[in-house]
Amino acid sequence: MKIKIKWKNIIFLLIVLYIGYIFISQQLTMQSIQKQISEKKIEEQRGKYKNQKLQEEVKMSNSNVYIEKLAREKLGLIKQGETPVIDNKN
Repeated sequence: MKIKIKWKNIIFLLIVLYIGYIFISQQLTMQSIQKQISEKKIEEQRGKYKNQKLQEEVKMSNSNVYIEKLAREKLGLIKQGETPVIDNKN
């Protein structure tokens, strides 16, 4: 029994396999791109949140209350009549 192989069938099979390969490759690429987009959106949200906090801090830095708070925390300054508290943990 001899199997007849037709060139048309072989070419058709190769074309179908190639199209399947392209389709799967594109699907994998699209999934990768979607993941990157998702990661960039999360990164953008973090950046917006950080920017908002920094803008609030800049606005607050012009107030006397904030300047006084910084002087107390960073420089250890106290008002007249206050008793200083020393933290020995640091």
